Amino acid sequence: MVTKELKVLNESGIHARPAASIVQTCGKFQSRITFTKDDIPANAKSIMNIMLLAAEYGATIRVEIEGPDEADAMEAVEKLFQEHFRQG
Repeated sequence: MVTKELKVLNESGIHARPAASIVQTCGKFQSRITFTKDDIPANAKSIMNIMLLAAEYGATIRVEIEGPDEADAMEAVEKLFQEHFRQG
C-alpha cells in the first residue's frame, strides 16, 4: 500500500468537473484507491463519493492506494492534483 497527503490546489476545490477527472483517471487502474478528508473515506472511482468530500481549496486529502499498479496510480493521482485536475 502507498499513502500520500495531497493538497487541493484548484481554487474552486473539487467540484463536478475535477471529480469527473479524478474518477476517469482512477478508473484506469486495478488498485483500490481511497481518498480521505476529515476522517471521511471515499472511493476515488465513484463520482458521488468524491463529490461528498466537499474538498475546498487548500484541503488536505489522504490518498491510499493498494493493488498491483499502486505506484503508477499514485503517480497519476499526484500529477492530477499538481495540474489542478486538468487532464491532458
